[in-house]
Amino acid sequence: MNSPRNRSADLPAIRAAKIAIGLSLWCAAAPGAAAEPGTTYCNPIIAKTETLADPAVVFHEGVYYLYATGEVDGDNGYRVYTSSDMVHWRRGPVVFRPGQPHVWAPDVWRDPDTGRFYLYYTADQTIGVADAAGPLGPFVVRRKLFDQAIDAHLFRDDDNRKYLYFVRLPGFRITVQPMASPTETAGRPQLVLQPESDWETRNGHVTEGPWMIKHAGRYYLLYSGSGANTPDYAVGYAVADSPLGPFTRAEHNPILHRGEGVFGPGHGCAIRDRAGAWWFVYHQKDTDRRAWDRFLCIDPLRFDAQGRLYGQATRNTEQAAPDCGSETLPESSGG
Repeated sequence: MNSPRNRSADLPAIRAAKIAIGLSLWCAAAPGAAAEPGTTYCNPIIAKTETLADPAVVFHEGVYYLYATGEVDGDNGYRVYTSSDMVHWRRGPVVFRPGQPHVWAPDVWRDPDTGRFYLYYTADQTIGVADAAGPLGPFVVRRKLFDQAIDAHLFRDDDNRKYLYFVRLPGFRITVQPMASPTETAGRPQLVLQPESDWETRNGHVTEGPWMIKHAGRYYLLYSGSGANTPDYAVGYAVADSPLGPFTRAEHNPILHRGEGVFGPGHGCAIRDRAGAWWFVYHQKDTDRRAWDRFLCIDPLRFDAQGRLYGQATRNTEQAAPDCGSETLPESSGG
């Protein structure tokens, strides 16, 4: 037992521990909570009462728009959420309901030439494209693109060439399709990745949820591996000198994975804040059980001097928020 004098000397440490515990409890109770607005936050960013997954975020005229799987009569459409800081989100209207079940993994891209918004959707394991005049929709189906496929993502390169990344079933094979326009294909699709690595096959043989970013002239394909309803779901990436590949997996994959209180982090999108820093908006599972108990999070991505990409999945941990000040940001869909 400590003497009274020693207990007095320990008071600062005791106070600090109480503050840390209090912050942790406060973060757990308040999704997206900020100690000082715009400076800190905690995951999850949207209350766990909303079962959401597979998010995609687009920035337009000072507002971030988020679309995800879930919260439309289960998974029968997409709803939009809006934010000014990527931390505090407001529930918006349903923007797409195709009349088919199992509507998953949206991607929304704004064409800088026409100003129209294109939605690449999965409905009952079919990929199609819809469009709208604005990010609030409603999105109207334009055409079906692929059967037996999920998880479409459009990437526009600096030379204005467009590529649609998606996952072919069966086998969860990530594939790339050159595009002549936002709605028309050009040439044949080709295989990019399929489940091979240990972390991709640990709990189901899966590679899915592709998302492309470009850094220092190279192409970084983020993707998720293992079963999405398991705690071993995780995020890795592969790098290429061309959008068509060949792609080489990072040796330190996966870069987001299960940890203390973190289960099944995966399937997200990458987007930059006002300062140019990359952030990953994605989902986690609530428990380590095999289930679809998912909620949305955001965590930073960073490149080292050698061009290696790193991230860490967090939950109920206070940390610095994205820099989303009042200055104008470039239009972005993250890709």
